[in-house]
Amino acid sequence: MGEQVRYGLVGTGMMGVEHLNNLAITPGAVVTAIADPVSTSLGWAKDALGEKADGVQAFATSADLAQSGLVDAVIVASPNHTHRDVLVPLFGEGLAILCEKPLATTVEDARWIVEQAEASDRPFWTAMEYRYMPPAAEFIRAVHAGSVGALKMLSIREHRFPFLEKVGDWNRFSANTGGTMVEKCCHFFDLMRLITGSEAVRVYCSGAMDVNHLDEAYDGRRPDIIDNSYTTVDFANGVRAMLDLSMFADGAENQEEITAVGDQARLDVLIPEGAIVRSPRVGFMKPKQVERRVVHVDEAALKAGSHHGSTFYEHQRFNAAVRGAGAVEVTARDGLMAVAIGTAAEISAREKRVVEMHELGFRH
Repeated sequence: MGEQVRYGLVGTGMMGVEHLNNLAITPGAVVTAIADPVSTSLGWAKDALGEKADGVQAFATSADLAQSGLVDAVIVASPNHTHRDVLVPLFGEGLAILCEKPLATTVEDARWIVEQAEASDRPFWTAMEYRYMPPAAEFIRAVHAGSVGALKMLSIREHRFPFLEKVGDWNRFSANTGGTMVEKCCHFFDLMRLITGSEAVRVYCSGAMDVNHLDEAYDGRRPDIIDNSYTTVDFANGVRAMLDLSMFADGAENQEEITAVGDQARLDVLIPEGAIVRSPRVGFMKPKQVERRVVHVDEAALKAGSHHGSTFYEHQRFNAAVRGAGAVEVTARDGLMAVAIGTAAEISAREKRVVEMHELGFRH
């Protein structure tokens, strides 16, 4: 394959458009096909493509797109519960695939996707944008380089806005999303696995729907998605991690705050501020020796999406993998494990109990 990669996009809603905006500034990327059964969504994609839209073929299904011969790589950004069905005709067509998180809404479907991906000789990449926010990426690098010493505790806070409106209001129901702990929090469980270098063994989540969507109804159905929670995850290597989620805290100065504590220091990253703060141990009553720096993010990357530039950097890595110039960094199995921890958290919150990962078939 040459330097140019022909892309198809399945699912042209809000996240699909963000992918188009980032492909527009990815060297060697050309969008040749889009697919979505909703004409309004296709219209959003054509608006995003601008004058290039005339050269892009539109399809109703992923099967039609896959068989068109127009693409080398496909991005799947359709609603969560459609991922398996969308992927079925894509496998076996010799296509590289980038599939949005969560990989699927159930562990069973995610396992099936892993089987297909691992049997393919083309790259399969689970889109986990939070890994690629430059401040978060630098934080992860620093932890792995020993900045805190031996990692013992990891905490992640996301205080943010409620779920946005989506086509057909699909994201108001756990049956479609996998539940908030899968849909939203798979990002953070993926980060936990990446940072700790270990696998989860047990999960406890206390969460509920307390503020958002309480007065909403869709064809008589009321939303059932968690809007705040605390989740504790024990990892096989002894590190414990915690997630603090609030989806009614959109006034917070920083949407994400991640803290790693080791036997030598504490390290924080604040996003979107971009600050990384290292606080070494100094002993009782001794002067603090806090070090603070800000990680730069390319302005074009920031403007191309709503994930602090991460989608742009993710696409550079995926593009390299498609061209054979780099490795897949977020595998289907990574996507499966994030879904599994999220599923355990959903069960824990609803049944008010600790969930052992072996209950879901994962033993570490």
